Amino acid sequence: MTTAVAPSAQLTAADRCDRCGAQAYLRVELQSGGELLFCAHHAREHGDKLREIAVNLTDETHKLTGTPSSAPDEER
Repeated sequence: MTTAVAPSAQLTAADRCDRCGAQAYLRVELQSGGELLFCAHHAREHGDKLREIAVNLTDETHKLTGTPSSAPDEER
């Protein structure tokens, strides 16, 4: 028997780190069905252990290295 796992939704600004409350960029889904959310700092700090216990891991820390878009300069 196989169990289908629905893909996790993308993390949003409303998703907060379970350790410090900062914006979450890593979701760890556990075998028990629970999930843990971590900011990039705590994801790096606990990354090895989290990968050991994760059934599924959603890592969106790449969003932190992108170049933000800027508004066009307005004429003055």
